[in-house]
Amino acid sequence: MGTVSNITSVLVALAAWAYASTASAFASANDTIPAQAVLVDRLAYTVLGVNGAFRTSAFTELFNPTNATPPFFQVFDPAFLAILGPAATIRSIAANPDFAFAHEAPIWLPEADEVYFASLDGSPLGHSDIDHNNQVSKISLGDVAQAIDAAGPGVSAVNVGFTKIESLPEEVQMTNGGTGPLHGKLVFVNSGRGPLPPSLVLVDPADPANTTVLLDNFFGRQFNSLNDVKIHPKTGKLFFTDVTHGHLSDFRPAPLLPNQVYRFDPATGSVRVVAADFDKCNGIAFSPDGKTAFVTDTGVFQGYQSAVDQTATSTIYAYDIDPKTDTFTNRRVFAYIDTGAPDGIQLDAAGNVYAGCGDGVQVWNPEGTLIGKFFLATTAANLVFAGDGRLVILAETAVYLAEIAAKFNKVSFP
Repeated sequence: MGTVSNITSVLVALAAWAYASTASAFASANDTIPAQAVLVDRLAYTVLGVNGAFRTSAFTELFNPTNATPPFFQVFDPAFLAILGPAATIRSIAANPDFAFAHEAPIWLPEADEVYFASLDGSPLGHSDIDHNNQVSKISLGDVAQAIDAAGPGVSAVNVGFTKIESLPEEVQMTNGGTGPLHGKLVFVNSGRGPLPPSLVLVDPADPANTTVLLDNFFGRQFNSLNDVKIHPKTGKLFFTDVTHGHLSDFRPAPLLPNQVYRFDPATGSVRVVAADFDKCNGIAFSPDGKTAFVTDTGVFQGYQSAVDQTATSTIYAYDIDPKTDTFTNRRVFAYIDTGAPDGIQLDAAGNVYAGCGDGVQVWNPEGTLIGKFFLATTAANLVFAGDGRLVILAETAVYLAEIAAKFNKVSFP
C-alpha cells in the first residue's frame, strides 16, 4: 500500500509540476488567463500507456482530461488566449431542454442586433418531421445584455426568450442554413419537406412574408436537401451545400443528385457545381480574402445523428477558388475532428477557423492546428459572430454567448 501511495504522490506531483510549467508558458504569452480557461498541455497526453484510459467513441466519450465543468475554454495553445482575451466569458443565454430550437442557420442582423436561427429539422426534439415544418426564430442581443447586467457579477446562465418568425411563406420548408444579410435581406437555404422543394431564398427581416425564392432546382431536378450557404466576400455570389440528410431523416424523397457544392449567381441565374466527391458535405465558409473555401464533411453520420461510422469522414477540407470559374481546386485536408463531426463553420478576421462539433466549438489556426475549444460537453451545430468580440453558439436546446477578443469576419454583402 505504501509503494502505491508513494507512486501516486509522485504522479500527482509530476502532474502539478507539468500543469504549473504549462500555465507559466501560457502566461508568458498573455499576462492574464480568463477565469473560465483550462490549460491543457498536449505533451502530457501524447502517451497514455498500456493501461491508459483510451476513448473508444468519438460521440459518447469526450476529451476532457482535467474534468472541468462546462462551459469553459479548453486551451491547447497560447494563440487561443489571444482569441479569447483576458476577460473572456461564456454562458448560456437561452435554453429549453424539451425543444432543439437552436440548430442551424445563424444570421446576425446588425441594425437590430438580433440573431436568427432555425430548429432541428426532421427530429422529435426539433418538433418537426415530414408532416411538420421546423421553426425559424430570433433572439435580441440587447435583451441578452440587459439580462446579463441584471444577473450581476459572474458568469451565471440567463434565459432570454426567443421569438418565432410566424409569417414565412410555404416555400420556406425545413430551414437549415443561413447567412448574410445580402443587400439587407436574410439568406436562407431550406431542405424542403416531402414533395415541397429545397430552395434558396431571400427574406425581408422587416416583413418575413416578403420572401423571394432565388432557386429551387438544378435544371428541372429538385436538390436533395440544401444544408448551408455563404456569400463570397468579393463577388456576392452564393455558394451552398446539398446533401441527403432529408432523406436519411425521413422527410425527403430519395435523392436525385450527388452530394455537392454549388455556386449561384443572383445577377445572371447561373448555377453550377464547384466541388464534388464528398460523403456528406455540410458547412461552408470563406477566408477573409475570398481566396480559400472551407467545406465540412459529416460522413460519420450514416443517419441523421443516429447510426454512426467512426471510420468515415469527419473532416474539414480546404480549397483554392479559381477566380475565373469559381470552382474549388487543390483540395486538401484542413482538419480531422476528434469529437463528433464538423457542422457549421465560420472564420474570424485573422483567418482562424471555428466549427461546431460534438463537444462544442473547436478552433484551428490558419495552418490547421487545433488551438482550443469552446467546450460545452454537448453538440454545437453552428455559430455566428455578432460583430467584434461576440460569438453566438447554437447548441440545439440552448444558445451560448462567448464574449471574447477576436474580431469578426464579415459575412454580409456588400
